[in-house]
Amino acid sequence: MESLLNLPVAGGASVRILQITDTHLFAGKNETLLGVKTWDSYQAVLQAIHAQAKEYDLIVATGDLAQDHSLQAYYHFAEGIAPFGLPCVWLPGNHDFQSAMYSALQEAGISPAKRVTAGDAWQIILLDSQVFGVPHGELSEYQLEWLDSVLAQDPERHTLLLLHHHPLPAGCSWLDQHSLRNAGELDQVLRRYPQVKTLLCGHIHQELDAQWNARRVLATPSTSVQFKPHCTNFTLDTIPPGWRWLVLHPDGTLTTEVCRIDDAQFSPDTESEGY
Repeated sequence: MESLLNLPVAGGASVRILQITDTHLFAGKNETLLGVKTWDSYQAVLQAIHAQAKEYDLIVATGDLAQDHSLQAYYHFAEGIAPFGLPCVWLPGNHDFQSAMYSALQEAGISPAKRVTAGDAWQIILLDSQVFGVPHGELSEYQLEWLDSVLAQDPERHTLLLLHHHPLPAGCSWLDQHSLRNAGELDQVLRRYPQVKTLLCGHIHQELDAQWNARRVLATPSTSVQFKPHCTNFTLDTIPPGWRWLVLHPDGTLTTEVCRIDDAQFSPDTESEGY
């Protein structure tokens, strides 16, 4: 697997994380997804984050950063977060093209690390649930074995686990057929490691805070279009784009909140039947 990233956090300090997900950027900054200019909505979210003036230690990008597989889309993502001057780690979503993603983000100075240690108390592990060419997710045997080995190495360290696909039903029939197909196998690994209490996802373009086998599963709004919760068929929501912040406390607890931009200028074409 990729290299380890050691995050410099003072002993006893909390770890402050900014999650950005599902930007769906294109090579062209004027291109639209379901009626929304994804570069413009991404910029609006970033401006709102800057306006909050919160301090962060790390940015995590949980997949679907590009919509069109282009190198340029990933350069645009990197351009957006550059002013923060923070380390960033990423994982692929079902729409991402990993060779372009790896190449462009590494060129922009963004770490390909899939394990981050933060101080003495925490680690963040990023999993690849992409099955190229299809919307659902699955963790390969290699990913599961790697996860097992990393968790076994450091059983005292509190762990935040990141992946793109949601491992439990979110309540949208059409979305849940595109969830993590082998969530049971992931559960089998995690049963041995009670230090993993929270999983953080993207993919569903909506806020989620649910329990899965005594673990907390969080999902976060997209910076682009939003999917309406509790719908049987593909349905877009007019709620604004957003992001999530998290604070990982030294005692293993976690504080988090979803935030959204204030205006409704990024309403999608609600007549769309899919993408």
